[in-house]
Amino acid sequence: MARRTSFEHRFNPLRRMSKWPIWADVVTRLGIAFLLIAFVVLVHWIDRAGLRDSHDGQISFLDVVYFTMISVTTTGFGDIAPVSDRSRLIESVIVTPIRVAVLFIFVGTAYQFAIKRTWEKWRMARIQAKLTNHIVVLGFGISGSEAVRELIARGTDPACIVVIDTNRGRINAAEAMGCNVLEGDASSDETLIDVHIARAQSVLVSAGRDDTSILMVLTVRHLAPNVPISVVIRTQDNELLARQAGANNVINPVSFTGLLLAGSAQGAHVADYMADLAGVGGRVQLRERPVSGEEVGHSLDELASGGRGLRIYRGGKPHGFWEAEAKSLQHGDLVVEVINCELCEADVAGG
Repeated sequence: MARRTSFEHRFNPLRRMSKWPIWADVVTRLGIAFLLIAFVVLVHWIDRAGLRDSHDGQISFLDVVYFTMISVTTTGFGDIAPVSDRSRLIESVIVTPIRVAVLFIFVGTAYQFAIKRTWEKWRMARIQAKLTNHIVVLGFGISGSEAVRELIARGTDPACIVVIDTNRGRINAAEAMGCNVLEGDASSDETLIDVHIARAQSVLVSAGRDDTSILMVLTVRHLAPNVPISVVIRTQDNELLARQAGANNVINPVSFTGLLLAGSAQGAHVADYMADLAGVGGRVQLRERPVSGEEVGHSLDELASGGRGLRIYRGGKPHGFWEAEAKSLQHGDLVVEVINCELCEADVAGG
């Protein structure tokens, strides 16, 4: 099957929920405008003796409301006019600034409905064009949404997360969390090109079906040969296929559940500790990071972070803490360590 990899396609811009919804801004603006108009009505009513009605010579409350509206909107038919010095001073000093303010409010409301939406689309297109080092989540079902919540809980800025899904309800849920969202087919070259998949920090795939997830992995690997890919696979027979498709990490929730059950059979607290390691809400957390300059030459047991070193990856090959390679860390090593969550919070606060 031939793939379309040309950039000549319909550009699909990202969306991100505004911190201040448009409807709330419009209601606020209109509320302020009507409060100002009500204030002018009150001022005119109190100073009604300074007004003259050329029709019947009497100034009723309806006349005051009518005069206020034609005055604020600068219509000015001239049938009711201020005649006293005080009334003219009130029109000049109080009513005129309010008239200008109300005009700006209504113009601003029109801007909010029309111009700002165009501006937001242009702004998001600019952000999209500069996307780099972002996390792309393909599929926002149970696993995908939980992964995003965990990332945010660990300190990841939602603005650095891009969620792609075909379901409008899931897309809206991701947008409500502050993520950039794109409604579309995540197995399509065009959709992935739109989010600059080749410049992503990592890609998380959870389509709900193994065949769809593997197709997504194939497409991502085709467009981004060097980006790390993690995928959720629910059938053990498909794990090898997912790795052959290009996934760096294959996660089988059924197998993980089996590990927890087996652990609980061998000890009352093994499963509890494994769950503690997996989530940010526990007391400890697993973390992978590059070795720091001050740690080079030291043992895995002497990490500057204060964490407990478990494993290093050197040249893509794992080495346990008991192996000779872990006795002297080198530049380029990746360290897997267990740290307490107080260190996690300190890193987030300082980073």
